[in-house]
Amino acid sequence: MGTAKRDRQRANRQQRLEELAREAKKDKSRKWLLRIGIIVPVALVAMFLIARFSGDDDASTDDSVASVPTTVAGATTTLDPSATTAIAADTSTTIAAPTTTAAIGPFVYGKGGCPAMDGTSLKQSTFTQAFKQCIDPSKTYTATFETSEGTIVVDLDTANVPGTVNNFVALSNFHYYDGSLIFRVDQSIDIIQGGGKTKADTPGYELPDEKNGFTYSEGDLVMARTSEPNSAGAQWFFVAGPKASTLDAHGTYVTFGHVNEGLDVVKGILALAGGGTDGQTPTRTVTVKTITITER
Repeated sequence: MGTAKRDRQRANRQQRLEELAREAKKDKSRKWLLRIGIIVPVALVAMFLIARFSGDDDASTDDSVASVPTTVAGATTTLDPSATTAIAADTSTTIAAPTTTAAIGPFVYGKGGCPAMDGTSLKQSTFTQAFKQCIDPSKTYTATFETSEGTIVVDLDTANVPGTVNNFVALSNFHYYDGSLIFRVDQSIDIIQGGGKTKADTPGYELPDEKNGFTYSEGDLVMARTSEPNSAGAQWFFVAGPKASTLDAHGTYVTFGHVNEGLDVVKGILALAGGGTDGQTPTRTVTVKTITITER
């Protein structure tokens, strides 16, 4: 009996050891599965985040490319940045070429009052707005410039640019130009510029561009403006030689008259170049004493 009991006890211990071994094996398996259960989701999350951020970078690149301006039919174009021959009514020492050409609509007159057409109005130098229509576009107008260098007579082009002529005639009849200077003589483009005492002078308003696509030839009287569209006011320039054809590439300065007498005076003023730090100031003061308008 004692031997049988001991045999049963040994068998029970062996069975218990086997059960403990199985439990230990199961516990080890559970721990391994738990580690896998943690590692796999973490890895999946990491892979998702990597893919997500990578996708964002790609999208950012695409947006950047999409935002680059493209050429659209009818859009304005940028001119050669090396061209620096614009005739600007501003204070810039180096005057930039126009960068845009605006579409030209019908000329819109202002609401400013008109001067007496016989020249009897008092001198006025500042205005709050551009002029209403003061001239009769069916008539012809001549402007006589009495300068310190001689007389220049110009036929104004009411047929093609009546709005621009209207502005010049009104300013002249308000004696705006009396005592002004021809302050710029630029032999690199054969122009002489006036309409104030400095490039900074303005009548107090800006004039709409009436047309564009101009070409420039000797004897033309042309409105000056900045590099921006619709920025003319009172300043003008005379074309004194063939180098002004450089401006043909822009064509944005409105030609509103042509010299019929006194082209030699215009050329003589251009020959006075050489003054100032830039060589574009006359070597002696050139004054516009008066501008007289004749209607016929």
